[in-house]
Amino acid sequence: MVSLACHLDDSDTFTQQALQWAAQFDNVCYLDSNGYRDNYGNIDVFIAVGCVESFTSTGADTFGRLQRFIDRHPNTWIPGYLGYDLKNEIEDLHSTHPNYTDFPDAYFFVPQYTLLIGQYNAEIKGPDPQAIIKQIEAIEISEEPLEFKGHLKSRMNRSAYFSAFSALQRYIQQGDIYEVNLCQEFFAEEVSLNPLSAYRRLNEVSPTPFSCFFKFGQKYILSASPERFLSKSGNTLLSQPIKGTAPRGKTAAEDEQLKATLAANPKEISENIMIVDLVRNDLTRSAKPGTVKASELLQIHSFKQVHQLISTITCQIQERMNATETIRNTFPPGSMTGAPKISAMKLIDRYENSRRGVYSGALGYFSPQGNYDFSVVIRTLLYNAENGYLSFHTGGAITHHADPEKEYNECLLKGKALFEVLKSQ
Repeated sequence: MVSLACHLDDSDTFTQQALQWAAQFDNVCYLDSNGYRDNYGNIDVFIAVGCVESFTSTGADTFGRLQRFIDRHPNTWIPGYLGYDLKNEIEDLHSTHPNYTDFPDAYFFVPQYTLLIGQYNAEIKGPDPQAIIKQIEAIEISEEPLEFKGHLKSRMNRSAYFSAFSALQRYIQQGDIYEVNLCQEFFAEEVSLNPLSAYRRLNEVSPTPFSCFFKFGQKYILSASPERFLSKSGNTLLSQPIKGTAPRGKTAAEDEQLKATLAANPKEISENIMIVDLVRNDLTRSAKPGTVKASELLQIHSFKQVHQLISTITCQIQERMNATETIRNTFPPGSMTGAPKISAMKLIDRYENSRRGVYSGALGYFSPQGNYDFSVVIRTLLYNAENGYLSFHTGGAITHHADPEKEYNECLLKGKALFEVLKSQ
């Protein structure tokens, strides 16, 4: 493996050329932070292409098998995803709905080439990095149409959503759960779509810190996730659950008012604090005693489509605990389940009428240094070009004081960018 660093005169152009070059491969992971900066992530743009070896979940011991796969490939990047339904391996749970997307529960690959692109430089690793630079720089950027052909439908209509909402709220009133995340699927069958154009449009409409174009074979994950699920940096684990959403304003004054309203909203605050407690409990399984801390509570982060309330929880990892164990101990993301977690997931399977699959799982990478960073798979389009099935979910938290009309509208708000992309024909 050869590494080459080069200076970039125009990193934006090079990045778009590199994305178009990468999309030609059967295996691609393109991650773009879109210039969002925090104290916890240091990648601007990451690209992995080609496949030396891959890992696919078979439905048994996924986390253990994945760790052995990582151990066989040290000192390299390993991008991939973990689907929500891996919960069935972790707990005594089941998923009864069909897997229409036909995505496996987990998929990772060891790439042939990796690129790290910054504001002024790019680092390319692979057998012949100089040849890769020439190939990328020779690419003529083409703005191809989306060519979306298909009819988008809702698997849970408004009345079915209200009925499920009411049933779940009764469990809260009875004290069986405190909070539960109810999601609904929008889908289309016999679809054709230009996935690269769809991703570019999505990243234009909704640029987020965990934007991702992921491809393996004919399966595509096009993500505009704003949420970090879990990262490992040295001996530190960090999770940043999102709970609390408000629209952007049409004017600067309205925008500031909406932020202030969100920051003071008792329902949104209680949602966030409940999930902070859940994540703290999850992290305790991996933590050295006394190291779990909620370092930042209820911080407002603004994105192009919405304002969000985000909290940050950290801990120090116990001795001799491997990477996939720390993920398994916290999986699936608490912001997408509810509290208590297992009870909420049982009710989710009963009252949602679609399989979540990749949605509300985790998407990201293991790094050569033994670290990892995974986002929550939300605001994400899943497309299987082989069987023509396209899907995305949206959801929101139900609490004792939640209003079904507001929550239903929040689902539509969270899906706004995806609706906009598919209608931009």
